[in-house]
Amino acid sequence: MVQHLRAEGERCEPVLAALAVVPRHQFVDSALAAQAYEDTALPIGLGQAISKPSVVARMLALLFEGRDAARSGSLGRVLEIGTGCGYQAALLSLLAQQVISVERLRPLYERARDKLAPLRRDNLRLVYGDGRLGHPPNAPYDAIICAAGGDDVPAAWLEQMAIGARLIAPTRSDTGLGQVLLVVDRSAQGWSRQCHEGVHFVPLRSGTA
Repeated sequence: MVQHLRAEGERCEPVLAALAVVPRHQFVDSALAAQAYEDTALPIGLGQAISKPSVVARMLALLFEGRDAARSGSLGRVLEIGTGCGYQAALLSLLAQQVISVERLRPLYERARDKLAPLRRDNLRLVYGDGRLGHPPNAPYDAIICAAGGDDVPAAWLEQMAIGARLIAPTRSDTGLGQVLLVVDRSAQGWSRQCHEGVHFVPLRSGTA
């Protein structure tokens, strides 16, 4: 998988190293384990999916291009919106000093907790809650990453960004057709936005279930 991503042009070495360490097959249903290292999204139940490895790598690499991450070589304190099966949270735990991952669906939250427990990552905390609200108790964050697509970036996320932080989230394109990866950087002067390639993620929803 990592060799394929490298051949496709991925060059962020910290991300590639994390992808080589975290066993993706342990985060999918055993019936799909044979497909775990293909570059494809896989269902994880409740209408949710684990993203393609290439999309995960791309989003994490874009976070590393943020001002503070590029300087320090670490993502610092990270907020993840949408724990899902826990795979990306496991990757983040290798790339950041602290990870807060929020999941709104209790069955997924509990399943991810069980799958992540053997990794014993002391810098990773899972939270059952409404991801659209972020997680104010641990703000501000140096990086925010979302695994669900919304119409726009919730104001709560922007407010919880530290100066120098970077956010990445799939967001409805300006044309209203499909989603794009939206990158938001916060500086002392405010927030700036860049749109990248098209993607397809499950919808971002509010509340818990």
